[in-house]
Formats: sequence, structure tokens, C-alpha cells
Amino acid sequence: MSSDPKKIKKLYYSIGEVSKMTDLKAYVLRYWETEFKQLKPPKNRAGNRTYRQSDVDLILFIKDLLYNKKFTIEGARTQIASKGEDAKTVQKVDEETPAKAAPAKKETLVKIKQELETLLELLRK
Repeated sequence: MSSDPKKIKKLYYSIGEVSKMTDLKAYVLRYWETEFKQLKPPKNRAGNRTYRQSDVDLILFIKDLLYNKKFTIEGARTQIASKGEDAKTVQKVDEETPAKAAPAKKETLVKIKQELETLLELLRK
């Protein structure tokens, strides 16, 4: 039974496992930790890095920016920062939406109800 190292599913990964999953050398991962503030895997009692799935996803995103889309490290930093800001903006909008959208939703529901009642009358005829 052969196992594909890229399909490991665990809570925490070692730097060796992440290296195999991402096809990157361990020293590249350690270097990226110094360049990207968002990439800070915690260390266990033994001092070894413990990467979570979110860290692996970020590494793959950085790899795509640098290797496929040909961004510089500074450009990749900017992209990651703007992606984080976009997520905060979406979260903020979602938090505000219920209060602002409530009157509009009520009007829409009233219109839908009226249309359904009209359709029901037509069907009864």
C-alpha cells in the first residue's frame, strides 16, 4: 500500500512533512518565516516547528505567488496583506448587513407575498 505524502491529514505537521507536501526545502520554509510575518508556526517543547493546515495553505499561496506568478517577496507580502484586509472587510460587512438589510428584506418579503397571493388567486380561477 503506497501512501502519497501530499495527502497527509493531521492536526500538526513537522517541517519535514510540510517540506514534502509543498515540494520546498526546509531552509526555504525557515527563510519565509523571516520574510512573511503571517507565517509563524508555533514550536513544541522540543523546539520543533508545528505547522497547522492554515500554515500549509499560506505556504502554498506564497509558493504560487513567488514561483508561478513571479512576484517578488515584497510583492507577495503586499498580496498577502491585501488578502488579509479583504477578509477583514468581508467580515465587517457581514457583521453590519443584518441591521442595514432588515428593512429592505422586509419590503422584498412583502412584495413576494403579494405576488404569491396573486398567483394563488389565478390558480383558483
